Amino acid sequence: MRDLIDRSEPAPRPLGPALAKGWRRRCPHCGGGHLFDGYLTVRPACDICGEELHHHRADDAPSWLTILIVGHLVAPLMISAYQLFDLPMWAHAAIWPVLALTGVVILLPRVKGGVVAFQWAHRMHGFEAETNAAAAR
Repeated sequence: MRDLIDRSEPAPRPLGPALAKGWRRRCPHCGGGHLFDGYLTVRPACDICGEELHHHRADDAPSWLTILIVGHLVAPLMISAYQLFDLPMWAHAAIWPVLALTGVVILLPRVKGGVVAFQWAHRMHGFEAETNAAAAR
């Protein structure tokens, strides 16, 4: 009966804690090391636990998700302000781009951290190194 158990399957990585660590721009494995070397450059490996992070393939997903989030937050505010207040057009032209850019600057690294953490938790794009090492044995 014990022979039927597949021991090569790695332990699951919990998604929720990994996403929370990624949102804080920390290593999805240990939560202690910094995920980025700068604003958006992912470190090759965690400086605390040594988890390799260079496998990520975030590509355009963080940008797309950030635009989606900021657009869904700013557009209703803009429409509501236009309907409720009699602001001059120069005020609209000054307020909304600044608000949108601020939202993008704040959210983009957090969303990218979440995307990298999602890939890590689901063992995507090379993050399954434990699986490959176990299969090679």
